Amino acid sequence: MGDQTSDGSVGTSSGKTNGTGRNGRPAWQGTARQPLGPKPVKSRTPLASARPPQYLVVGHITADLQADGTVLLGGTALYSALTAARLGWRTAILTKGAFGIDFHGMTIPSLEPYADQIDIIVQEADGPTVFVNEYQVDRRVQSIRHWAQPIDLRGMPTHWRNAKILHLGPVAQEIDQRQAANLPAGFLGVTPQGWMREWPRQQGGRVLHGTLRIIPELIDRIDSVIVSSDEIPYARAVVDQVSARRLGVVTFEQRGSRIIHPEIGTPRGVVATRRHTVELPGFKVDVKDSTGAGDVFAAAFFTKAVEATSSAESAGMFANATAALSLREAGPHGIPSREEAEALVAARLAER
Repeated sequence: MGDQTSDGSVGTSSGKTNGTGRNGRPAWQGTARQPLGPKPVKSRTPLASARPPQYLVVGHITADLQADGTVLLGGTALYSALTAARLGWRTAILTKGAFGIDFHGMTIPSLEPYADQIDIIVQEADGPTVFVNEYQVDRRVQSIRHWAQPIDLRGMPTHWRNAKILHLGPVAQEIDQRQAANLPAGFLGVTPQGWMREWPRQQGGRVLHGTLRIIPELIDRIDSVIVSSDEIPYARAVVDQVSARRLGVVTFEQRGSRIIHPEIGTPRGVVATRRHTVELPGFKVDVKDSTGAGDVFAAAFFTKAVEATSSAESAGMFANATAALSLREAGPHGIPSREEAEALVAARLAER
């Protein structure tokens, strides 16, 4: 079973919808779109059911097994959603798993602590996707102990399809690309790491990486794709294709980011014959924990990139600052506010 609280703050579903509630901000009014899936059942929180999220993340919230046997929640969906919420966006997650349970000798934390910040729908599974990270010399060896199976995007509530930003954040092949290609999006951002991972699905095992492949129906709709420098050897063709029309981004640990986009003046959606590359240095901070920094960067970049007055460079600099500040504390506790990130950017600009 998924996590259920007495006030309905976290919902569970099997392709159906039990909404989640939190204190809202002024709603972004999206344009009406044709619903694709079944109508949601009545929500236990009318406020949530009446107000679409502005920032919607789809992906598994993961259970990350630590060396001492404890479990921490993680995954792109959680870190990016918390970042968007901290930056002032009304945020939601569509995920699959089971939380607040004992599972195969592990105590899986509850999602309840996040319910006042994010609307969460959990499609039912016997357990969450469980990752184990082992560090050998200078590299990480990753394995998946349990997989929560694919998310059924047809179970997304109709009003959630009006989100201003749709962020596809697969971590373990849980998002079907053909279903995703049918979803409406004002701005479609993708962090595709989970589409490059393969492992023994039935018994679990070590994760290997393969070439990133995205179907034409989906890749032609992507507004921004973000990969790390470790992933670019597997994702170069996709980044090149997206950056010929919109925004391709490569992040570098402790060294900032690279933004690739069509030459200035190229109409949106037109394939550019020439592209512009911007190298943006990172910010120096005292690093306590780097977990989730790439997911923090992605959410900050997407939220800034949709602003009419923002450039690719300003979006990248804002994302670098937000991710850098998040390193100050362990877990998601270091994610800064919009004001903190903007202050750091302003200080950098003043030095020029």
